[in-house]
Amino acid sequence: MPLPFLTADRAFDAGAEDIALPFDDHDSWRRPYRPGPWRVAAAATLLLLASFVLLAAMIITFAGSLSGATVCFVLAALVIAGALRLLRVGAWVSRHGVRRVGFFRTTTLRWRDTAVVRTVQQPVKWLGFPRTVQGQALVVVRRGGEQLAPLVTDHNADFLSRAEAFERATDSIEAWADEYRRS
Repeated sequence: MPLPFLTADRAFDAGAEDIALPFDDHDSWRRPYRPGPWRVAAAATLLLLASFVLLAAMIITFAGSLSGATVCFVLAALVIAGALRLLRVGAWVSRHGVRRVGFFRTTTLRWRDTAVVRTVQQPVKWLGFPRTVQGQALVVVRRGGEQLAPLVTDHNADFLSRAEAFERATDSIEAWADEYRRS
């Protein structure tokens, strides 16, 4: 039974073939993969924590301590902002270039400034922690030879234990690079 809405992978009634560049609007920034279960679980946990802090703020407000309630409301707003930012972390592509969104910093690189976008075997961080393991990473090398931090790895919060999703995502980003680096 087909559902009457667009899915994250392809437009409704799109062919069954695997399209390298499946998006209709190539000018807007898109993440060519879904956020992984680890990232979604962490964000959901943070939002659950924020709901408890907001409940505490409401109780403190009814008790009459506005300064304590204000602190709780600000803390809840920071936790909610952190959860939303955590969901935006990852690699984003458009016709204009590739964007590596980190928790605190975003780096954008135009396609014409890239020399190579490839998947390599190298030590990678496990879930962003300092511990490194042997894995795969999608790296971007600038025209000057400088290599950026990995866009995605097979051990980050989006692809841990999801090897097929990692391969599809890296193939898609490499296809975007091949398509738009030439133009």
